Amino acid sequence: MTHDPVLCLASASPRRRDLLASIGVTVDVRPVDINETPRPEESADDYVVRLAREKALAGARLSTLPTLGSDTAVVRDGEILGKPASREQAAAMLRSLSGRCHEVLTGVAVTGPAGVLSACVTTRVFMRELEEQELASYWATGEPADKAGGYAIQGLAAVFVEHIEGSHSAVVGLPLFETAALLARQGVPLWYTA
Repeated sequence: MTHDPVLCLASASPRRRDLLASIGVTVDVRPVDINETPRPEESADDYVVRLAREKALAGARLSTLPTLGSDTAVVRDGEILGKPASREQAAAMLRSLSGRCHEVLTGVAVTGPAGVLSACVTTRVFMRELEEQELASYWATGEPADKAGGYAIQGLAAVFVEHIEGSHSAVVGLPLFETAALLARQGVPLWYTA
């Protein structure tokens, strides 16, 4: 049985779509294209919230439904690590994360009757020491090419992560606890309210 969408998702991310489905939210996927360049002196949390809000507002222009935008950044020592453009860049990113802690910040914004509501979630990720052969093998899988920081915690790189402090779903791409609260404030039904 299919359900009519109750939310516009301004993202092509299958991970975000699946996370929303896991809390009973059926979406109409409307990817948007915005400039994701960080502004000078912009903090990582301001950056992810700004992008989430811009994506939600751009998506809202394509739909009459409440609209969700989100952005995730991997941050090491205050520096935002984007998506690697090459094998060398991915290996350098992962080397810089190897054997230490970094932060993953996820901003989420939802448009609707209450205006534009947003939140930012920070999760600390502790990665074990990585071997050069692991880096080469991981790149060969194709997984790190389109991932912030060059890895996917929900994928093959799960074996690199010793532990996290915070929200696992936020590292995957959408903090479900905070997202559910924003959706409720916008009147979007979840599995337990539908």
